[in-house]
Amino acid sequence: MEIFTIRIDGSGRKQITDNTIDDDVPSYSLSGNRIAYTRFDGNDSDIFTIRTDGSGRKQITNTAGGYYPSYSPSGNRIAYTGYDGNDAEIYTISTDGTGRKQITNNDRNDYRPSYSPSGKRIAYTRDDGGYDDDDYEIFTIRTDGGGRKQVTGNTVDDYDSDWGGGVRR
Repeated sequence: MEIFTIRIDGSGRKQITDNTIDDDVPSYSLSGNRIAYTRFDGNDSDIFTIRTDGSGRKQITNTAGGYYPSYSPSGNRIAYTGYDGNDAEIYTISTDGTGRKQITNNDRNDYRPSYSPSGKRIAYTRDDGGYDDDDYEIFTIRTDGGGRKQVTGNTVDDYDSDWGGGVRR
C-alpha cells in the first residue's frame, strides 16, 4: 500500500510514497503541507510524516504499534492508536517525535482518534465487547486524559468518529 494525493475533481493524482512497505491511513495537517500516516514493515507499525510533494519523510514514533494518526488543529501534535503491552490505547506525540503522552488507560481497545476543531478533545472508538463481540462505541476525552464521555449507546456498533467541519468544541 502507498500514499497518493488527488484533487477533488479527480485530476492530479500523485504518488507520495513508493516502497515495499505498507503505508496507509493518511491524515492531512490542517495547513495541508504534511501528511501523517501509518507505516507497517511486517513486524510492527509506526507513525511517519511526509510533505505533500513526497519529500521530507520523518519517523515520529518508534514503539510497538502506531496506527490511525490524526493531526491536532494547531499542527504541533498527532493523536494515534498505540499499544501499552495489553491493549490499544490513545496517545499523543509532538510532530518532532518527543513528548509522547498516553491519553487513555484501561482494559479496552481504543482506536481511531480524531481531534476536535478546537484541539481540546479527542473522539475515539472503543471496543467494549472484546475481540469476539465487536461492541464498538464512540467516546470523547480531553487531551489531558480527563473528562471522558461516552457519546453513543449500545444500540448499534458505532465504529468511526469525526467532528464535522467548523464545529468548535
